[in-house]
Amino acid sequence: MTLLLILLFIGCLAVLAYYFRPEIDACFERDPAAANTIEVLLSYSGLHALMWHRLAHWLYQWKIPILPRLISQWTRFFTGIEIHPGAVIGEGCFIDHGMGVVIGETAILGKNVTLYQGVTLGGTGKEKGKRHPTLGDNVLVGAGAKVLGNIRIGNNGVVGANAVVIRDIPVNSTVVGVPGRVTQRQGRRFPGINLDHTALPDPLAQSLEQLQHHIDHLEEELEKWRRKAGEGKELEEE
Repeated sequence: MTLLLILLFIGCLAVLAYYFRPEIDACFERDPAAANTIEVLLSYSGLHALMWHRLAHWLYQWKIPILPRLISQWTRFFTGIEIHPGAVIGEGCFIDHGMGVVIGETAILGKNVTLYQGVTLGGTGKEKGKRHPTLGDNVLVGAGAKVLGNIRIGNNGVVGANAVVIRDIPVNSTVVGVPGRVTQRQGRRFPGINLDHTALPDPLAQSLEQLQHHIDHLEEELEKWRRKAGEGKELEEE
């Protein structure tokens, strides 16, 4: 009996590893702490949330009442991650740590999206229809960021930690701050997922730096005119 249970357990792990291969590969690709497939399957709460969401989403599509929401809430209880059964999530999604992550009903996530803890993909009111964000492929959303409303984050976008995004973001762009400010990356594409979101550019600091350069230049020009004026006055006195 014990041997049968062990074999059944191993068989379940093998099936899960097959059906969730893109998500497991994403764990290895984006988390250096990932040691082996069994550890990822048994201990990664973000992966567990995605597994249960796939079941809940399938039931939701078949218009099964109550049960999809019960699965969603049960998953939140165990993982700290709340994903509405209606949300559409592409393959290769990676939710790191995940505590406090909320994904709304009409949210759409493309392929290879990365979400850190505390991320909210939410709405801005009580309107019906599409009211949650759409994230393109290879998007990274930093810890604590809030992406709100029926907006789109373009492919290869990066949302800095604790940013609040309420407007569309172009492709290959970074957004930081409250409210979110866009910093273009000059059309540069990054291979795979760019996980370096700890040293993002600050548009406000860049603007202040440019302003300081202008002030320094004006002061230099003013000093030149003062010197010329002083030399001219000396010549008149002579």
